[in-house]
Amino acid sequence: MKEFLKWALPRLKVDRRLILIYCIVYFLWGLGMNWFGTQVEIAKFTYWWQVITTYILYMVPISLLLRGLPFHMQYAYGLIAMCLLEFGGYALETSYAYPNNILDQFFGIRNFSLGMALFFGLYFPLGNWAVGKIYHLVFKPN
Repeated sequence: MKEFLKWALPRLKVDRRLILIYCIVYFLWGLGMNWFGTQVEIAKFTYWWQVITTYILYMVPISLLLRGLPFHMQYAYGLIAMCLLEFGGYALETSYAYPNNILDQFFGIRNFSLGMALFFGLYFPLGNWAVGKIYHLVFKPN
């Protein structure tokens, strides 16, 4: 555990403006995905505020830890994080999958959570890339 903390703490100590951009981008992204999932009846959060707990309190710190790693490593570690989140969300019924949704029809009902985790694992490398671009565009750090 000491080795992990020694590695993780410096990665979490970043410019507060960067954290603000992560929170704004991920919050809007989460609201958008929850809206889309509801509109096309794939899946949704049980409560709207889960966007905050999932996208900001869970995904932002993980993104900061994975930042700077190669794409494939961010995706692999992100996939593990999203598998735990998807499993927990559906097991605890804090996420709702619409019956017979398009993913169930295409991949089968038993593969729904796996498909969701595979898709959402991409959030980490894509989110880190997008936030980095926005941060450099807005603040132009040296």
